[in-house]
Amino acid sequence: MRSIPVRALVLVALVLLPAPCAAQEPVRSFDELSTRLKPGDSIAVRGASGLEVSGTLRDMSASSLTIDHAGLRVFEADDIREVTMEKPRSKGKWAGLGFIAGAAIGAALPLATMDDADTIVMSRGAAALVMGGLLGGVGAVAGLAVAGTPARTLVYRAPAPPRGRQAQVYVAPVVTRRAKGVALSFAF
Repeated sequence: MRSIPVRALVLVALVLLPAPCAAQEPVRSFDELSTRLKPGDSIAVRGASGLEVSGTLRDMSASSLTIDHAGLRVFEADDIREVTMEKPRSKGKWAGLGFIAGAAIGAALPLATMDDADTIVMSRGAAALVMGGLLGGVGAVAGLAVAGTPARTLVYRAPAPPRGRQAQVYVAPVVTRRAKGVALSFAF
């Protein structure tokens, strides 16, 4: 039985994964927002109430911005918590990346797992082509699904309001060899 070491498979997976990109930090002052956005950009605005509205930026001033969302809607700077920019993803690029990743994994599986007894039915090369084609198709469909949602970049986050004497609740998972649960703490 011939098998590829796990280290080699992990190395192939790491090479195929896209490298994370360095993102710009969001601006903290509403005045600086005009350096990141221009009229016509697709944005999403999250207000102080937590409601998010997506639309096209029409106008921006030092104290408000106007978006087109089923009619013009004006947001005052004090009512805005976050602004994100939305950009469509390339369907061809994401389908291609999904196909390449799926085909590579599909081709590597038979090569890594088949032994001489399995090659009576089908050779390793033929199995790699079949599995690569099948998983490549699955990867292309997954890539198209990812491309259906726009890429979002956070461009503005309002400074946190000063906290007074408010009650706070903290919840954290606890996982040990003997116990699994949730830690809960209150602060007044």
